[in-house]
Amino acid sequence: MFTGLIQALGTINSLGEDRFGLSCVRDTCQLILSDLAIGDSVAVDGVCLTVEEISPQGFVATASPETLSRTTLGQREQAAAYVNLETSLRVGSKLGGHFVTGHIDGIGCLQESVQTATSWEMRFEIPAAEDGEQRQIARYIIPKGSIAVNGVSLTVADCDPDGSWFKVAVIPHTYAETNLPYLQTGSLVNLEGDILGKYVEKFLRYPARTSEQNAPATIGMDGITPAFLVEHGYL
Repeated sequence: MFTGLIQALGTINSLGEDRFGLSCVRDTCQLILSDLAIGDSVAVDGVCLTVEEISPQGFVATASPETLSRTTLGQREQAAAYVNLETSLRVGSKLGGHFVTGHIDGIGCLQESVQTATSWEMRFEIPAAEDGEQRQIARYIIPKGSIAVNGVSLTVADCDPDGSWFKVAVIPHTYAETNLPYLQTGSLVNLEGDILGKYVEKFLRYPARTSEQNAPATIGMDGITPAFLVEHGYL
């Protein structure tokens, strides 16, 4: 589990078809490496990878075929030159962004980045899948909702009803400390929707057992009450 608050930038080098060497850059290296251990999880551009080897400047990790096909790790030539790095969330740590799992829902594409007086307004498109269907991530994109772009926790400022594109306003600090400035028009990014939205969707889509009759009953919007959410783990 991660927060979407990036700790350092890194470079990534291929060590084979599925193995990668990650090297930290800048003076934030120790934020990643100070207590890194074999087996730890690190989000690399939002992708949860397991540390297999540790070097003075970084670490080595392997990506599964599924990860390579669903993320920019399999299309590095179309991604940013640097990757965002974040170590996993510790119990009791501050949660400044939102819950990010490191399990990517799909790949997006930068369409436009415009600097304003107070931020950078960035618009991303979610291309249709090969079968013509909209990528799965699209249905989790809502105005004012949370989304992770290359592992960066951002708030959706605007989107179309189908979720095929969305805009975010990136504050100067976030822009300077992540790889967002290195994106060019057409650059690919990893996208992860808010996990809370996914659980709510499942409650709405699948039948539940009623306590009185022990019979299947479909939960509609009217059934999502504060008591229902508390019962199912939303405190």
